[in-house]
Amino acid sequence: MNQFAAQINEELLSYQAQRLQELIAEMIQCCEDRKLFETAKFGLPYAELKCLLLFGGERYLTVKGIAQRLDVAKSRVTKIVKGLVTKGLVKQIDDPHDARIKLISVTPAGEEKSREIAAFQRGLHRQIVLHLSADERKGIFSYLELLRSAMEAVKEQLV
Repeated sequence: MNQFAAQINEELLSYQAQRLQELIAEMIQCCEDRKLFETAKFGLPYAELKCLLLFGGERYLTVKGIAQRLDVAKSRVTKIVKGLVTKGLVKQIDDPHDARIKLISVTPAGEEKSREIAAFQRGLHRQIVLHLSADERKGIFSYLELLRSAMEAVKEQLV
């Protein structure tokens, strides 16, 4: 490869990397806007909303388990759970095997709210998919899988 071709390839690569960064930033901003909308729509801080959705299919969770899944400190989870308890969406009971541990379970009101949130989110994603033709959807999913795999590969190099 000659010097000129290498320079063109480097310029193209730089442009593509910049464009990828911009597109991802725009998608993240769109997701942040959705979070703000959901917070207002469902009357919950986003951390509480996200915590509530963790209970899908789970009978009980612990503060430690929630902290790991949300990737936050246990003290932060304690505050989140307190907010959900106050709203009647979760309840705490003592673990029968270890009194130091509180088991957290979703209440019927919390289950209903969680179903509403999940249905809303599925509806949004359905609307996005409907903006694409069948052929576009096929390509998008294929390329998103490739992008995710590339991102995972780079992430592993960072660790």
